[in-house]
Amino acid sequence: MGDPLLEVTVLGPRDVVGAQEGGADRLHLVADGGTDAGARSPEPALVSGVCRESELPVFVLLRLNDTWTTTGGELSRLVGLAEDYLGCGAAGVSFGFLDSNLEIDTEVCTHLATRLPGVPWTFHRAVDATLEPVRAWRALVGLPGLVAVRSAGSPQGMAVGYDDLLAVAESDPRFAALMMPGGGLVAEHVPWLVRAGVSQFHLGPQVRPGGTYKSYVDAGHVRSWRLMVDSAVRRALGSAG
Repeated sequence: MGDPLLEVTVLGPRDVVGAQEGGADRLHLVADGGTDAGARSPEPALVSGVCRESELPVFVLLRLNDTWTTTGGELSRLVGLAEDYLGCGAAGVSFGFLDSNLEIDTEVCTHLATRLPGVPWTFHRAVDATLEPVRAWRALVGLPGLVAVRSAGSPQGMAVGYDDLLAVAESDPRFAALMMPGGGLVAEHVPWLVRAGVSQFHLGPQVRPGGTYKSYVDAGHVRSWRLMVDSAVRRALGSAG
């Protein structure tokens, strides 16, 4: 099990202080409301503003339409956007694409990763739309530069997909090492996922007052998750020892 990592979605510079003071390890920057279904790539100016405020690594979403697919022309735009983001101070990116059979589009993902050599990236919740999750996770393992796969186990979120997600983590330590649960994560999920070998977690509305993206990230909310995740990992390591 790796060191515990807490990633927080931010929508702009005013979210940065709460995430940092609360103990987040990484920021995930998106535009258009922050929801997984509606999130899009932000403008480079917004990336620059967030990176100037942040002492934490910032990963930026690469997504230009409301599907999990992309075209050749769009792919070129995504590469250019990624280069702009990195020039603005971003430490990494987040993307994920499926083919027409709803399987991981390893060709597109590998193309993007190789055009951004040495840049870490996370695969976002497109994985939840695949038809055969285990085959999808097998396709993800080994993709160059991939550091995490954000998943809720179902397009409907962890309220529906938690049991399936936990089963995936328990089925293969390589899956657990990459897994970053997010999309309806609640406190009671954490200990069980940690026991399965998961150490990365993604937070969105959970760290905002009222659980809405209309409010800013709150340091106290982040801190409560920080303490909970760290405690769960310590207990799991203690039991393993």
